[in-house]
Amino acid sequence: MELKWLLCVTLLALGILAVQAHDMDEDNDADDVVDIEDDLDDGIEEVEESKSETSSPPAAPKVAYRPPVPTGEVYFAESFDKGTLDGWILSRAKKDDTDDEIAKYDGKWEVQDMKETKLPGDKGLVMVTRAKHHAISSKLYKPFVFDTKPLIIQYEVNFQNGIECGGAYVKLLSKTPELNLDQFHDKTPYTIMFGPDKCGEDYKLHFIFRHKNPKTGKYEEKHAKRPDADLKTYFTDKKTHLYTLVLNPDNSFEILVDQTVVNSGNLLNDMSPPVNPPREIEDPNDQKPEDWDERPKIPDPDAVKPDDWDEDAPAKIADENAVKPEGWLDDEPEYVADPDAEKPEDWDEDMDGEWEAPQIANPKCEAAPGCGTWQRPMIDNPNYKGKWKPPMIDNVNYQGIWKPRKIPNPDFFEDLEPFKMTPVSAVGLELWSMTSDIFFDNFIICSDRAVADDWARDGWGLKKAADGAAEPGVVGQMMAAAEERPWLWVVYILTVALPVFLVVLFCCSGKKQPSAAEYKKTDAPQPDVVDDEKEEEKDKGEKEEEEEEEDANEEKLGSDADLGSASQEEEEEEEEEDRKPASEEEETVNRSPRNRKPRKD
Repeated sequence: MELKWLLCVTLLALGILAVQAHDMDEDNDADDVVDIEDDLDDGIEEVEESKSETSSPPAAPKVAYRPPVPTGEVYFAESFDKGTLDGWILSRAKKDDTDDEIAKYDGKWEVQDMKETKLPGDKGLVMVTRAKHHAISSKLYKPFVFDTKPLIIQYEVNFQNGIECGGAYVKLLSKTPELNLDQFHDKTPYTIMFGPDKCGEDYKLHFIFRHKNPKTGKYEEKHAKRPDADLKTYFTDKKTHLYTLVLNPDNSFEILVDQTVVNSGNLLNDMSPPVNPPREIEDPNDQKPEDWDERPKIPDPDAVKPDDWDEDAPAKIADENAVKPEGWLDDEPEYVADPDAEKPEDWDEDMDGEWEAPQIANPKCEAAPGCGTWQRPMIDNPNYKGKWKPPMIDNVNYQGIWKPRKIPNPDFFEDLEPFKMTPVSAVGLELWSMTSDIFFDNFIICSDRAVADDWARDGWGLKKAADGAAEPGVVGQMMAAAEERPWLWVVYILTVALPVFLVVLFCCSGKKQPSAAEYKKTDAPQPDVVDDEKEEEKDKGEKEEEEEEEDANEEKLGSDADLGSASQEEEEEEEEEDRKPASEEEETVNRSPRNRKPRKD
């Protein structure tokens, strides 16, 4: 019992000390005063210091940064680690059909370190300003031609301040004689647009390509189906994420985030609108005939309204069985003028009319079942049938829902190789965002998946490793959470100490046996002695039973032997008796006159 109370008191003291300590921390933070020496004695201070030293996590291992280097042929690669925008062109264009105040592409771009970087020296392209149009682009090392090699686009994005409404997608600009990166704007022709975009609670990951109609020569945007994966985390966790698009010559595509596939499909089957138009279309000149009957049911023309059908019968009638409650005040109105109301001093009867006191519920009606003229309650009319309508029957002239006939689509074409798009010669970012400091890094455009993976390992992979090394362990995260919410200390103590307490309680708190001294005082038999006596009596009884059984068996054996000898003697006597009468009978027979032989004369 003493152990139980000791554990309970210890748990309670730990909880109170933890809460008080963190309450004092909050007060000290609020007052900007840290004076532990005045509140705690030297012993407690030493314990706290040793505790803080032992609980502080070890220094996180540092991950050395080295700029990534392409391991194979690439069409474009940019890590921004030189710290400049060399090779990039800022747009000086204006958006059409937009107010002059916001039409300019005057958003600011800079090469900076990430705000909370774990890799000193790792720089990236930052869209610094918000609520402005931003446009920047760069030429590829050589144009990419869609023929027999796959296209791989890969880059990193970090929404350092989260994202309210805006995008972080990239455009691959079409190779055209008119391409002028100095005038890059929203209507500059592009071949592919790829990347994240968000507004409100709509989280998107775009993959759009512009397909050229082989018959008309016009371009039409084709949008990939929306991924089934939940994309919200990539926009809200403020971590660097790797976006990859793989486009293959067999028209298949994959979209990856952090090297995990989140969407895939085929350019022929999984784009909206479809690449190829339908072979047939509805004839726009076809018209429905006037006698076309689309009614599957019609009223029965032979049906007749029954004679007893009363269409004028009301739906509700007065309940004739109702009786006015006793005490009903017929002469009292339900509402009366408020006797305590007074006409306002500024009331002008010429302007406001004659003043009347406001109406209130009649106080006399509160104790009565009702006031005013009593009326019978209304009930459903059992004879009500409503307006008669003939029943509906199948329409023998029903022809179905009319549709215009199909005709061959004059604009039909079949492009079985939509992968062969317009070649691209530049990469650009043309964005509007309500959030600043969007971080871009490590762009690469290539055809070899291994090259892209190596680039990702040397760039994004290092960021991931550095973030993982810097992140505190489970204990560190729990400590940090408790620093913000001191009440969590009580939860932690109870979570850890309660199981220990229960284990100790169940393992160490058996029945307490009274001491020998207590038995001597009360002369009560000790449980152990009683148990021993019971066991001895039990053993003694068993031994006696065994001895009795052995004696009984011996007696039985002896009696059986006596009985055997006695029976043997009896049998011998009986045999002698049997022999004796027989001999006597023979002698008697022999002496009988009948048995005597006659003498011969």
